[in-house]
Amino acid sequence: MSAATAEKRANQTLRKFGIEQLPTPVNEIADHLGLRLQSFALGDEVSGVLVVDGDLGVIGYNSSHPQVRQRFTIAHEIGHFLLHRGDSSLFIDERYFAVFRDKKSSQGVDHREREANSFAAALLMPAALVRAEVEQHDFDFADEDALNDLARKFQVSAQSMAYRLSNLGLFGVGT
Repeated sequence: MSAATAEKRANQTLRKFGIEQLPTPVNEIADHLGLRLQSFALGDEVSGVLVVDGDLGVIGYNSSHPQVRQRFTIAHEIGHFLLHRGDSSLFIDERYFAVFRDKKSSQGVDHREREANSFAAALLMPAALVRAEVEQHDFDFADEDALNDLARKFQVSAQSMAYRLSNLGLFGVGT
């Protein structure tokens, strides 16, 4: 599966539940999918876990992480649920979102992690809405405040927004 396919699945999920507002209500999406959310003190290294039981599941996310990181973790685990639940019934996403972290996963070469990250980015920062915001406000991305403002609107980290803008080919627009 490619990043484009993960993006398509995220867009289908948003359409299926009629979600068009910002920020994306990941808790509501999880609920619609039969996924129970639970915050845990998971330590510094673990971002989240997904336990799958048939068509249901539990997403555990790190209560000590900032809200924007929690939202990305939840979206990432929803991605695993929709894209990979046939592969495993347990996903443990350590720092940098690794399933059963090893040298390969820490380098970002685990295809399931890349796909779940692509899904999460598309779910939280739908391409059409990001493009509309960039065009509507004629952002100057050389201005760090503009990037931070955009990230706040989508309730994601500035780093996540920067990656998303780059992946959409939008970085440099308005500069």
